[in-house]
Amino acid sequence: MAFPATFNDFHGNSTAVEQLRTAIAAGRLPHSLILSGPAGAGKYTLALMLTMAVECERQPRDLWSNGQSLASFCGVCRNCTRIVTAVNLEEQIEAAVAAREDLRETDKKETRVLVQPHPDVLIIPPDPPQLLIKLGQVRTLIQRSHSLPSEGPRKIFILTAASFMKEAANSLLKVLEEPPDYAHLIILAENPGELLPTIRSRCATVRLGALPIEEIEMLLADGRPDVPTKQRTLIARLAQGAAGKALSFDLATYIAARTDALVLIHNASSDNDHSALFKMTETYRAGAEGQHKTAALLRALSLLLEDLLLLDSGTPELLRNTDIRPELDRLSAALTFHWIEQASKGLDQVYTGMRRNLLRNLSLDAYATQLVSG
Repeated sequence: MAFPATFNDFHGNSTAVEQLRTAIAAGRLPHSLILSGPAGAGKYTLALMLTMAVECERQPRDLWSNGQSLASFCGVCRNCTRIVTAVNLEEQIEAAVAAREDLRETDKKETRVLVQPHPDVLIIPPDPPQLLIKLGQVRTLIQRSHSLPSEGPRKIFILTAASFMKEAANSLLKVLEEPPDYAHLIILAENPGELLPTIRSRCATVRLGALPIEEIEMLLADGRPDVPTKQRTLIARLAQGAAGKALSFDLATYIAARTDALVLIHNASSDNDHSALFKMTETYRAGAEGQHKTAALLRALSLLLEDLLLLDSGTPELLRNTDIRPELDRLSAALTFHWIEQASKGLDQVYTGMRRNLLRNLSLDAYATQLVSG
């Protein structure tokens, strides 16, 4: 998906976006801000756009219908063009990890992944392989927050997740308690509840809500006209109201992951031979490919369990996986609410295992075994 040329090209949540633009234009953008919302809702894209609006050399302005000024960005000045180079965050992280691998072993342990597209803009993603924001990253943030901006009016720090190591979260509080006048911290969070209450209480929070399914379908019709109508409807439901997720949704990859997730549910919820289950989990090996494959499996499994809960609660109109409704009906009739609830809770343990870099197939085997015994 191309980076939006203007704020008008950002999909959905127009009221929240306009409030943030108004705050920037008036010089009242909070020094500490949480942008929350589901994956694919556009949190990172919006954070970059807000950063460009703050740092833009030309400082263009749009006018609201009531005459109020809205901050914007030109997209062509030296500040804007450098900031937008960070739009593909995964590529930036891969490059940083590769550079770290080339270091001596002693230096490698002390080097944390950071992305700096502009001298006054620092982007801090979860550090692989545990995928947590670590103390060394926050220490760098604190150190750089002590110096004045060098090429822009403000310094901006974007933390792209709410998953912190305990020491890192406690250290971040030092900046949040007394943020420098020239600095802004933006934390992106799918679930703000992951953050310490003391962090949340020191930040303004803006939530990007889910878009209606009909609006997502219209975006898909315009942005991905090659996708058949039936698939657009399915993708719109699976994207969970997130425009960015819908426009980049790989349905074939999702269906492959969902097939494995169904193997896990069928085998773990019955007394049959579990050799097919363990043969499947054996394919979830180490490495980047295995990590992406496991993440896709867990997402598919999460959506299936949500659908089973929706059927159990009598709200089938909210189902995501509408193309396999008969199979979901059979599973719903065979499984108890307690089993589905325990399966949902167990997913958190698998995610924790991934962050601790445990062998993925063993984590999945342990999860499946837990479900069988449950």
